[in-house]
Amino acid sequence: MPTRRTPIVAYLAAAAALAATAALVVAAAQAPGWLAARRDAAPAEIVPGQVRNPWLWQATVDQHPVGPASVLFFTANTRYFESTGVVVGRDGGYRLLPINIGEEHGLLSPDGRWYLRPGTGGLLDLRSGDERRTHPPGLHPLAWSPDGRSVVATRNNDDQVITYGPDNRQLNDPAKPDDLLVVDPWSGVQRVLPVGVFASHSAAAWSPDGSALAVTGPADPAAQLAERERLVVVDPVSGAVRWRVELGERQRLAGRAAWTPDGGRIALLTHDGCTTRCADIAETLRRSWRIEFLDAATGRPAGAPVPVTGSATELVSWRGTDPVVERQSPEVDHEKRQTALAAVTAGGAEQVLLTAPAGVSDLEVPGDLLVRAAFGGSDPRPSPFAAPPWLIAALAVGLLLAVLVLLRWRRRSAAAMRSID
Repeated sequence: MPTRRTPIVAYLAAAAALAATAALVVAAAQAPGWLAARRDAAPAEIVPGQVRNPWLWQATVDQHPVGPASVLFFTANTRYFESTGVVVGRDGGYRLLPINIGEEHGLLSPDGRWYLRPGTGGLLDLRSGDERRTHPPGLHPLAWSPDGRSVVATRNNDDQVITYGPDNRQLNDPAKPDDLLVVDPWSGVQRVLPVGVFASHSAAAWSPDGSALAVTGPADPAAQLAERERLVVVDPVSGAVRWRVELGERQRLAGRAAWTPDGGRIALLTHDGCTTRCADIAETLRRSWRIEFLDAATGRPAGAPVPVTGSATELVSWRGTDPVVERQSPEVDHEKRQTALAAVTAGGAEQVLLTAPAGVSDLEVPGDLLVRAAFGGSDPRPSPFAAPPWLIAALAVGLLLAVLVLLRWRRRSAAAMRSID
């Protein structure tokens, strides 16, 4: 007598398989957080001594937020194969921070929670993974204020198109002076600081108490071509200019941490070697660097210079009275070049505080950790389990299907053997 037990069992097995698949998909959405948390957490509120390349399948900050950053760096050694941000959380977790094609690197807020994108006006919350537009596009942020409430930014006013008359004569000069702005990153409210005419603004640094702002940039297109900059110190509230000086062609503001911790001096990065006439990148990297100082009250030279080993890119912090600089090794091939943060003493000795893999183009450390010189943390490694939910779901479903196929094959094999018997 025929029985319907076998189809019913098959239907129940298929339903169970579908239910298991759905459960795996749901679990996969949370698995990166669960599995990645099973690590030896790095000491909280401390900058690690080394960062590493992420896994190609590493989750992004919007897929599984990692919280406030201890380090942010940029590398092309990701699945995007182009410059991509990598956030290292204070628990040691790694997450990718994708950036748009052609987008410059943004800024971390002093508390490490927010990432401000240049150009688009996006403010990314690293704790939740949400991003919002907070100010009009087209601004280029230069530096957060020490209290994290304001950002000094520059706005490009150049014409986008050059127009010509019927006789092919150029009718407009596309180069216009840029505006220097103080922006509220939360509301988007902005105001212009009347610091004088600048063709563009290249760098800015707030004084430690936020009462003054140092800004540099070429005064006109000719100075821009000659790489000669003007340094202006201004009151960020009233806009009153305290003093200005013309820098030499081999001098520039040392970085966002250019003011000494006591606010008494402003640091410049100065080099010996080629200027605008460098023959190639190798000659550029052979420059020798030193840190020079100006009196913050008068703009006059003050104090002895401090030599820097390697190719200095920015003064990022201070450890006591010793400047902490970001520097690069002299390899011509960018993919082989090493970036590190190092503390430099007055005598030129240095101590490396943070190293990165070859090919890393930038190292960002939040201001709250820099102010406390909170270096010397452990060496967290990226977790292979912190993967995008879709990847874990795909692997889980694939594994389940493989198990079902294997079971079906074994059942058919067993049935075939019984029929032979």
